[in-house]
Amino acid sequence: MAAARVKPGVQVFLEKHLDLVEGKRVGLITNPTGVDGLLRSTIDLFLASPAIKLVALYGPEHGVRGDAQAGQYVAFYIDRKYGIPEYNLPVFSLYGQSMKPEPGMLKNIDEFMRSFDTKEKGKVPETAMVEGIDVMIFDIQDVGTRVYTYVATMAYAMQAAAENGIDFIVLDRPNPVNGVDMEGPILEYPEFSSFIGLFPIPERHGMTMGELAGLFNDKFLGQKAKLTVIPMEGWKREMWFDETGLPWIIPSPNMPTLDTASVYPGLVAIEGTNLSEGRGTTKPFELFGAPWIDGYDLAKTLNGLGLPGVRFREAWFTPSFSKFQGQLCGGCQV
Repeated sequence: MAAARVKPGVQVFLEKHLDLVEGKRVGLITNPTGVDGLLRSTIDLFLASPAIKLVALYGPEHGVRGDAQAGQYVAFYIDRKYGIPEYNLPVFSLYGQSMKPEPGMLKNIDEFMRSFDTKEKGKVPETAMVEGIDVMIFDIQDVGTRVYTYVATMAYAMQAAAENGIDFIVLDRPNPVNGVDMEGPILEYPEFSSFIGLFPIPERHGMTMGELAGLFNDKFLGQKAKLTVIPMEGWKREMWFDETGLPWIIPSPNMPTLDTASVYPGLVAIEGTNLSEGRGTTKPFELFGAPWIDGYDLAKTLNGLGLPGVRFREAWFTPSFSKFQGQLCGGCQV
């Protein structure tokens, strides 16, 4: 595999900044997008480095391994993928179980785990595998749109790290829909602040996760985190993701391609309506419609508006899950 034009933050960190974690116990917030340019996972790379003492994993929505659907609860478990006892890591969910890391998840993990309901499947604590952490590292690919839970997960984790005296490091990654264009309304804050939109930034915000972390730390967090952002090398603001040379890893189950991320800032609004936004199809957020819509008529009407830069194709689809599961829907593909 040829080397990518852009080096993500994880590669820069491993090459130049291991001094930041020397002698420290490391917690890692990540998911399947946490890989280097050769598709090696951040978890694997950390475990392989003698300079990094990785002691716990923390997962956003969809989980560390990406095996949970949108909104699905993820319980605590021990990750045993490597078959080596010293590599068995506690995995805490930051979605459902808790959206903000509780102090016990960071400082007194052993005590925190003992407080769990051990009769609940997947929550049995194993003392030998849980320790406190000194530094939290965040490595997740964003999609460039405010309405995406990973942004809030990062902000909540930063606040928790600040409150518990833990260093916070963001390994930066590209904004996949470029870092120049900003579009859409700014969130009305604090009236409509929520886990899918915490702070007043545009719908399409034009920032990387590292830049968002800096903005949140400077302007919005009640207590500032001891934040370090490891920048990428070779990234330019005007780049779209397919210009970086990096492999596209599905950041969430319904974000399969860069095309999805490109239309998502506009089409995600359909989630709040009685139309299907294409979940349960191979083209989520590109397809939209409902059982009572005629795709031909809708496409004709929308194309008649003459909107610049977009065409609507008549489409018919049957979602395998989510809205209108198993029902034929008429609509359009953007």
